[in-house]
Amino acid sequence: MELKLARSKFDFTPLLLIAPFFLWGTAMVAMKGVMSDTTPLFLASLRIAPAGALVLMAAAMMGKSQPRSWQAWLWILLFALVDGTMFQGFLAEGLVRTGAGLGSVAIDSQPLIVALLSGWFYQERIGWKGWLGLGLGIVGIAAIGLPDTWIDAFLAGEVHKIQLGELFEGGVWLMLLASVSMALGTVMMPKVSEYVDPVVATGWHMILGGLPLLGMSAIWESQQWANIHGWGWCAIAYSTVFGSAIAYGLFFYFASKGNLTRLSALTFMTPVFALFFGNLLLAEVLTPLQWAGGAIALLGVWSIERGNRPDLEENVSWASSDLESEKL
Repeated sequence: MELKLARSKFDFTPLLLIAPFFLWGTAMVAMKGVMSDTTPLFLASLRIAPAGALVLMAAAMMGKSQPRSWQAWLWILLFALVDGTMFQGFLAEGLVRTGAGLGSVAIDSQPLIVALLSGWFYQERIGWKGWLGLGLGIVGIAAIGLPDTWIDAFLAGEVHKIQLGELFEGGVWLMLLASVSMALGTVMMPKVSEYVDPVVATGWHMILGGLPLLGMSAIWESQQWANIHGWGWCAIAYSTVFGSAIAYGLFFYFASKGNLTRLSALTFMTPVFALFFGNLLLAEVLTPLQWAGGAIALLGVWSIERGNRPDLEENVSWASSDLESEKL
């Protein structure tokens, strides 16, 4: 009997597609809330290494096979370096210097990079609406991440007054580097999944990516856990279990199966959750220009999603059928 799960009123796949971005946004707020009590590299290692172990335990319960070839381990190591060590390291260091909401908006510019890389490596096409969305996204990220003095100089036609050093005074540039790292990791996932199950690859890349962060923390940081108490450990546990193990497991599972550009476009939902909960729980407030930039960036992803809606619905359909087949 043919299953048409994508059209069933009880299909939870659309919620599963959105879940990683909700969990990432709220995990950013949790990490920012505990950042003053610990150190960034130590927090980054705690976020992903234990989560990787949880993912591998889940993979074993699901009967997933472990990597068996040197090609599989090579791709996992590359994946771990880029999307584990580099991404989480840049994210944590950037979060020290910026807010959870603003940092999330900056880091979630990665769909723009994924769209370009996917067109290069996989010949994905997004149409004119997609390109319009990418352009709007770039404008929005520029409004958020560039120093106010830069924007004032651009508008006044006084580009010669721009000082490059101002770009590195905050943490947005680190978040943008994290964004590039995550985009590269997303683009790598289909290749990784040719040699190893994506859930297994996700677990191993978290463990192998977290170990260098823990080593660097041992060398360069001190008093990593001395001031963490009560709710601080709860925030770390939430970031580990929900913001990493569950979120990354779902995201890279879908990334290994569907269109990368359209899946990554949903990443722009993350800052919506981060901005809301950052304001609610941490009293973070953005400037009017940053709000405008965020709105323009979200308009960009809406344009990408609208321009590719049939394909996205098709992706939801295959994802539903694939998830159901694994249950049977």
